Amino acid sequence: MSKEITATAASPFATLANAPAWLRGSGIVLAGSAFAALCAHLSLPLFFTPVPLSLAPFAVLALGLLLSPRMAAATFAAYLAEGAAGLPVFAPSPASAGLAHLFGPTGGYLLAYPAAAALIAFLFRHSRRGYAAAFVSAAIGDLLILSCGALWLAAFAHLAVTQAAALAVLPFVAGDALKIAAAAGLASGAARLRRRRA
Repeated sequence: MSKEITATAASPFATLANAPAWLRGSGIVLAGSAFAALCAHLSLPLFFTPVPLSLAPFAVLALGLLLSPRMAAATFAAYLAEGAAGLPVFAPSPASAGLAHLFGPTGGYLLAYPAAAALIAFLFRHSRRGYAAAFVSAAIGDLLILSCGALWLAAFAHLAVTQAAALAVLPFVAGDALKIAAAAGLASGAARLRRRRA
């Protein structure tokens, strides 16, 4: 009887011992999506384009460089699901919210986030993980985001691709270059720290 009681009492702890991998993964996804939401709210509307100046792409670049491809994609899939459900995670917009925001003029950027984050993570993890590799990986991911954003806006607003690029790409090139450099510095520093500890 005492053995049965001990086994029963120990079983919750055995379950918890197997849970950390799931809990850790869930925690990373939730924390990452919260970080993306915070960055998205650090935005500035621009009078000449429906696309605001936002730090959300920085979250994609940074988390893509810091997480595995699967975790990076899961984080931004969760972010999009939260936004579609009506949670205030996207950049503030007086015109739309929730699912309408996701399929609004900036939808191309948003829908590209999971793929861009996964691509960045894949490229960086198949490199030497130095600053140059982080910069190139983040730049390729950012190019994917900008391209999807411009193509989506062209289709959404019935614009020529060149017109859409003038509204959805060119105003953000300089700022995105700074975001790429900052994310690359963060990731290469984290990689150096991990090597020292190993």
